Amino acid sequence: MQFTAAQIALLINGQLEGDAQVTVSSFGKIEEAVDGQISFLANPKYEEYLYQTKASVIIINQQLVLKKPVTNTLIRVPDAYTAFATLLTKYQQMMTMQLQGIQQPSFIHESAKLGENIFVSAFVYLDENVEIGSNVKIFPGAVLSKDVKVGNNTIIHAGVKIYHGCVIGNNVIIHAGAVIGSDGFGFAPQSNGSFQKVPQIGNVIIEDEVEIGANTTIDRATMGSTIIRKGAKLDNLVQIAHNVEVGCNTVIAAQTGVSGSTKIGKSVMIGGQTGIAGHITIADGSKINGQSGITKSIKESNRTLTGTPADDFTRFLRAQAQLRNLPDLEKRVKELEKMIAQLVSDRVNAS
Repeated sequence: MQFTAAQIALLINGQLEGDAQVTVSSFGKIEEAVDGQISFLANPKYEEYLYQTKASVIIINQQLVLKKPVTNTLIRVPDAYTAFATLLTKYQQMMTMQLQGIQQPSFIHESAKLGENIFVSAFVYLDENVEIGSNVKIFPGAVLSKDVKVGNNTIIHAGVKIYHGCVIGNNVIIHAGAVIGSDGFGFAPQSNGSFQKVPQIGNVIIEDEVEIGANTTIDRATMGSTIIRKGAKLDNLVQIAHNVEVGCNTVIAAQTGVSGSTKIGKSVMIGGQTGIAGHITIADGSKINGQSGITKSIKESNRTLTGTPADDFTRFLRAQAQLRNLPDLEKRVKELEKMIAQLVSDRVNAS
């Protein structure tokens, strides 16, 4: 597909500088782009490429002052990174809109309810009483079990498994291999040392505009619901245990594990490989650095924490600085001990 600079500027509400009719048909990084491609500049570290790139159209920040003349067509916007993300999203939507219909072989139970303009790929399994909204795209190998409900404009990628009774909202993206609604890890210890399984009879609710990464697992609740709130983003290989709640617009990076019944607030940022204990709460706006261990509730909003067990980030940095001084402190202590021993010896000899 080809687009003119004028059409792109209209899509992202940008201000044009240069040839409005120049056309582009693909995207490129500013340091590698060629004629016929569109790129963007958001990070000042890459500004030198603005004066070298062969990209036909470049999206830049409104306030950027050019240091050299450019012949490329520019589109100025308040935030180039956000505008480019918006453009990519619209392009992707145009591409996926072309996918419609039901491929064979696939299995769709006679009681399933399907919305308009959906795409069901070959080798998809839709069980009894499944409900699918309009404009939904479901890719090969996906399994939606009994009573699963999926809202409008949702994309379910290859190999996703959604267990019975789970509810998926509108504009959700679930990437390949994710498992939604597997049993929570509930076992009752017995007097003979064995463990009796506790049936997990709840479900998972994923609200609107959530994105779930590849091979992420979200366990169903023992009772009630495990809930991923509106706008939350989960990276690949994240484990969400039973009865967890993840707040609105919270982001969780890869290889993080959240233990059962923990409540995470809204707009929380959690770095990769973080471990979070069960039955605790994490306040709104918390920022948790990667590889941290959260063992108790974070009650104060908008704190930044790091380490295991996690502590205030600034205090942690001060402690790290002191740790680097330990060898010198040890040397000074030994010198002081020698001085004290000498003073004591001199006093004894003098008496």
